[in-house]
Amino acid sequence: MAETILSVKNLTKNFGGLCAVSNVNMEIKEGELIGLIGPNGAGKTTLFNLLTGVYEPSSGLIEFVKDNQEIQIGGMKPYKITSLGVARTFQNIRLFKTMTVLENVKVAMHKNIHYGTIAAILRLPIYYTEEKWVEEKACDLLKEVGLYGKRNEMATNLPYGEQRRLEIARALAIQPRILYLDEPAAGMNPQETTDLTELIYHIRDKYKLTIILIEHDMSLVMKICERIYVLNYGKLIASGTPEEIQKDPFVIKAYLGEEM
Repeated sequence: MAETILSVKNLTKNFGGLCAVSNVNMEIKEGELIGLIGPNGAGKTTLFNLLTGVYEPSSGLIEFVKDNQEIQIGGMKPYKITSLGVARTFQNIRLFKTMTVLENVKVAMHKNIHYGTIAAILRLPIYYTEEKWVEEKACDLLKEVGLYGKRNEMATNLPYGEQRRLEIARALAIQPRILYLDEPAAGMNPQETTDLTELIYHIRDKYKLTIILIEHDMSLVMKICERIYVLNYGKLIASGTPEEIQKDPFVIKAYLGEEM
């Protein structure tokens, strides 16, 4: 049986008098592919921001399990959470658009290098060895997402769907254990969405990832997610398998419409 990798307990976030996330509880197992759904303003991205350190919780616990140790990451700085093996993409694409496709991936990999400033300045052998490794690994990731042939193009010149894929490659570059995808299919045409579905399956299996995604494309969510959490006005109102969520009367009425 898979071990728990993330536990969320009574998580709450207030912005003044507004309660954006209220007493949310979640338990995520290693290797799961989880969906997080709800209407605009339900608190989905706020929850992601809490889980990745962008926001500090008003109350509650976020426990990340690494090497059989429960680490309280609520309120921890984003770069520290990233170093534990947590990566994300964003609803609004945040690439380094003045860098090439390859450089976007390489810049995320430098947390894993072992040479210091002196070695870089003096161009010691370890510098060249590590930089060669970074280049090779970055190219491998671009091959995974189908962008190797465009590695020397500027990121800003990529079509929208390919920019989404580049964000995923950059997230993979930090060698995560949990990957948060914030509306990865937004703005994609049906073929791009189909290709994205295959990519998500592929990277989950190849890199042994736990993936949690926010997505408004219900057909995508119902197809690939093993379990789904439903938010409404910051509160968790339902959780279960896609079949259970589809049959939940309140969820059908509030989120999915009367027909699927």
